[in-house]
Amino acid sequence: MSELVTGEAVVLGLRTAKMPSRALAIAIDLTVEWAALITGVLVLAFVAPDIDFAASAAVSLGLMVFCLVAVPVLVETLSRGRSLGKLAFGLRVVRNDGGPVRFRHALVRGLVGFAELIMFVGVPAVITSLISVEGRRLGDIFAGTLVVRERVPGAGRGRDALPPLPPELMQRLGGELAALDLSAVPDGLWLAVRQYLGRLDQLDLAVSERMAHQLVGDLVARTGHPAPYGPHPADYLGAVLAERQRREWDRAMGAQQYAQQQQQQYRPQEYQGHQQAQPYQAPQPQQPQQAQPPAAPPVTPPSGFAPPA
Repeated sequence: MSELVTGEAVVLGLRTAKMPSRALAIAIDLTVEWAALITGVLVLAFVAPDIDFAASAAVSLGLMVFCLVAVPVLVETLSRGRSLGKLAFGLRVVRNDGGPVRFRHALVRGLVGFAELIMFVGVPAVITSLISVEGRRLGDIFAGTLVVRERVPGAGRGRDALPPLPPELMQRLGGELAALDLSAVPDGLWLAVRQYLGRLDQLDLAVSERMAHQLVGDLVARTGHPAPYGPHPADYLGAVLAERQRREWDRAMGAQQYAQQQQQQYRPQEYQGHQQAQPYQAPQPQQPQQAQPPAAPPVTPPSGFAPPA
């Protein structure tokens, strides 16, 4: 087992591939490559039977370089280190820091591999694999790569699925998560936690437990809040990561709502367009008012009193 150290100083306990599995994977790859090369030569002979010797040798050399060098380089680059033989045995080529290989790594491996595997019939590869602690051949040494096992036999055994936390423990853990100060946790540590949780099925059980406790200790040192007793360290890491994502989501939604309120507050009045002009109407002459007769004086009702004659 090789402890690869990533750029975030996280130790990944990935198992390196042994020489028998690597030899079988290379045998499958070479069988497919040579079959493609022989097929290309036969097709060339059938299509152009009258070609001269020099042209036939040049085309055959080009087909050899294409099938034995270019195709493996392209396959490893596009598949991130998985060829047909490696895929059959659960192997993968990675960088020394555990990251995926790129074109330059695959190119160096392909060029050196053509020399040590085909020109020298694999003798240098066998010798360097036996000498190297990590089983690396010359192509891996020059390219800075390593072949590891993605499917580790028994890696998932002995590790039961993490059971769901009981409701009372979830309630207590939720209160502690809400009280955590996550502002002091650097982005590199969050990335390390995500990488660890994403590679649980690829890590050895003992290495997984050690890494979980190490990451929990780093979180406790950054937050200043002790980890609760009871839940699995991987569960606690997942809960803390989910709490951070929830806070980022709430912050993003709050900013979006604030922006919408500001936009509605300062939104200009919508343009109603030109209103249709009403036709001009001349004012109607007013009718003269008739004079009304004056009102009659009020009549005093008779009171029964008569003046003397």
